[in-house]
Amino acid sequence: MKPILSRLAAFGGLLLLAACTSTPAPEPYGVLPTPEQVAWQRMEMNLFVHFGPNTFTDSEWGDGREDVDVFAPTALDCRQWAAIARQAGMKGIILTAKHHDGFCLWPNPASRHTVAQSAWRGGQGDVLRELSEACRAYGLKFGVYISPWDRNDPSYGTDDYNEVFCRTLESALGSYGEVFEQWFDGACGEGPNGKRQVYDWARYHETVYRLQPGAVIFSDTGPGCRWIGNEAGMAGRPCWSRLDTTGFGPGAGPARDTLNCGNMRGEAWIPGEADVSIRPGWFYRASEDDRVKSLAELLRIYYASVGRNSLLLLNVPADRRGLLPAVDSVRLVEFRAALDTIFARNLAEGARIEASNTRGGDRRYAAANLLDDDFDSYWATDDTVRSATLTLRFDAPRTFNRVQLQEYIPLGQRITRFRIETLNAAGNWCEAARETTVGYKRIVPIARTTTAALRISIDGALACPVLNGVGLYLDEVTLDAPLAERDKQGRITLTAPAGAEIRYTTDGTAPTASSPLYEGPITEMGPCRLQALALDGKRSSSVASYEWDIAPAAFRIVAPEGADGAADGLSDDGAEPLTRGALLDAAQPLVLDLGKVHRLTGCFYEPLAEGRGGCLVRYDLSVSRDGRIWSCVRSGALFDNIINSPGRRTVPFDAPLDVRYLRLTPVETGSSPTYGVGEFGVLTR
Repeated sequence: MKPILSRLAAFGGLLLLAACTSTPAPEPYGVLPTPEQVAWQRMEMNLFVHFGPNTFTDSEWGDGREDVDVFAPTALDCRQWAAIARQAGMKGIILTAKHHDGFCLWPNPASRHTVAQSAWRGGQGDVLRELSEACRAYGLKFGVYISPWDRNDPSYGTDDYNEVFCRTLESALGSYGEVFEQWFDGACGEGPNGKRQVYDWARYHETVYRLQPGAVIFSDTGPGCRWIGNEAGMAGRPCWSRLDTTGFGPGAGPARDTLNCGNMRGEAWIPGEADVSIRPGWFYRASEDDRVKSLAELLRIYYASVGRNSLLLLNVPADRRGLLPAVDSVRLVEFRAALDTIFARNLAEGARIEASNTRGGDRRYAAANLLDDDFDSYWATDDTVRSATLTLRFDAPRTFNRVQLQEYIPLGQRITRFRIETLNAAGNWCEAARETTVGYKRIVPIARTTTAALRISIDGALACPVLNGVGLYLDEVTLDAPLAERDKQGRITLTAPAGAEIRYTTDGTAPTASSPLYEGPITEMGPCRLQALALDGKRSSSVASYEWDIAPAAFRIVAPEGADGAADGLSDDGAEPLTRGALLDAAQPLVLDLGKVHRLTGCFYEPLAEGRGGCLVRYDLSVSRDGRIWSCVRSGALFDNIINSPGRRTVPFDAPLDVRYLRLTPVETGSSPTYGVGEFGVLTR
C-alpha cells in the first residue's frame, strides 16, 4: 500500500502545484513605483518644521543680509519635536535645513552663513545633528529641505555656485545618517549680486542619490514625489501618481491643475505630496498663535490629501525658543486622537463580500482579501475585465459615512472611475457617490447612512482592477466650527451645522457653553475680535476666531470703475462668475477712499480665492490725506510666496499715518495679465 499512497500523494502534489500556477498574477500596468516610493506613500503623514532666521525676524523669505546672531533659540529641544510628532502619528520629520536666506542650521563648511558663525551655543550648535538623533530615538524617519536659492552666498548666479551647492548637499546628506526625503523647491530669485542662478539639477540629483540612494526627492516634477500644485493640502479629483515630465523641471513644472491631478498615462511614477502649514505662515509668528487650524480643518485636509492618493506633509513651525508651540502641539495630538477614533474599527469586517468577477476563479485573488488587512494580498479580475462590482452584505444594518478603497500600487494605478451605492429599506440601490481615481488610498465622504448592503461599481479601468483594501468608517468626532461673515455695514452673520447652537464672545475671551447665544446678526462697526463655538448637546466644535478692523461702510473705490467689490468687507468665496472682489488689468492701480481721515497702522491685500486671475507679486503703495498729494509707503515691495500660497498679506507701516486715500499700484503680477483683489482693507491697530 505504501508505494500506492506515495504515488497518490505525489499526484495530489502535482495537482496542487498545477492549481497554484494555473492562474498567473496580474501583469504590472504602466510605469510603477520603486519600493522606496511605496514605503514613502505608506507613511501617509509627515511633519514639516520651518525654523531659521525668519523665525526671529517675522518674515517668510529672508533677504540673506540677516546678522547670523539673529538666530538665537533659547531652549532648542528636538526631542520635544520628535516626541510630539510620534504622538501625532507622524512617521517622519523634514526640516528646513537651509531656506532662501542661505543660513544653514548645521556647520556647513561650504558656507560662511551658518550656526558655526553665530553666537548661539558658542558656534558649536548643530540642529541637524540634534534632530537626526531625536528622530532615531523616537523611531521616526529624518528628512531635509535645502533650498538651492541663496540670497547670501556671493557665488550665487555664477557657475561656481553649483559646486558650492553640491558641497552643501554632501555636507548635509553625508553626515547625519539615513535621509528618507530630500525636499527641493524650484525657487530661483536674485542673489546678493543681483544675478539669478542656472541650477544644475542633474548634478544635484546625482549627488543626492550617491549619498542617499534610498531617498525620495521632492520638487514640482520629482523625480521621487511632486508638489500637489497648492499649499492648502488639497490633492485633485482625479489624482494620478503618474506625471509627464518631458520639457519640465523643478521650478518650471507643468500647470498647477496638472500637478494637482497628475496624468492618466504619465511617463513617470511621481506621486503627489500635499504640503500645508498648520498656521497661515510657514515660519513662526506670535501674532498667529490664535490662527492655528481647527480640528475640523485638519480632518478636511486629511480627507483631501491622504484620502485622495497623496501624502500629507503638515508644517508646524518651531518658535523662538526652539520648541513646537503648545497650541500647535495640542492640536496635533487632538488630530491624532480624532483619526484613531474614526478609524479604530473597519465597519466592513465580517461582511459577506461578493465580486462579479474573480481572476481565474482563484481564491488567491478572491474578494475576501479586501478585508484581511494584508497589504500584499488583493482582489483582482481577469485580464479582459475593465468593469466589475463588489457587494458587501451585513448581518445587521451598519451606519457609516466614510468609504475607503485601496489599489495595490506595486502593480500600478488602474481605476479611472467608480460608484458607491447603498441599499435602502425598500430594497433599492441608491447612489451615494460617484468618483474617479483610487490609487494608494481613497477615502470618500458620503452622507451618514444606515444600510444592510453596500455596492462598489468600478465603471472604468486602464487594466484589470486590483484592490487590496475596502473600509467603512463613521466620523462622529468633529462638529464644524461656526462660520462668520461681516458685511460692509458691520453686520456679522454666524452659521453652524444643522441642529447646533452657537455661543460667542467679542471681548477677546474664549467662548463657553454659558457665553451669549447667537440668535441673529451682530453689528460691530469698529475693530472686533469675535470667537464662536458650536454645540449640539453631545459635541463641541473647536473655537473659531475672526478679527476685523473698522467696517468699510464709508469706503469706496475711486479707480478703476467697477471694482467696488474689492472694498466690500467680504472675502472672496470663489464663486464663478465673479460675485465678490474684483479682477483688474495688470496696468490698473487700485485707489481706495476711506471717506474720512483715519489713523492707520497698515493695510492688507487679499487675492481672489485660490489665486484666480493672478496675484500682485510686487507693488507700490502710496497714501494721501486729500487725494492730491501722495506719499510713497512701499516701492517695489514683494508679497512673499503669494502665488503658491494666495492668502491675505498685511503691509505694516513703519509708523502710524493719517490717511484717507490709498493707492495700490501693480509692479509684477507673475505671468498673469491680470490680478485679483478679494479684499483691500486697512488696519488701525
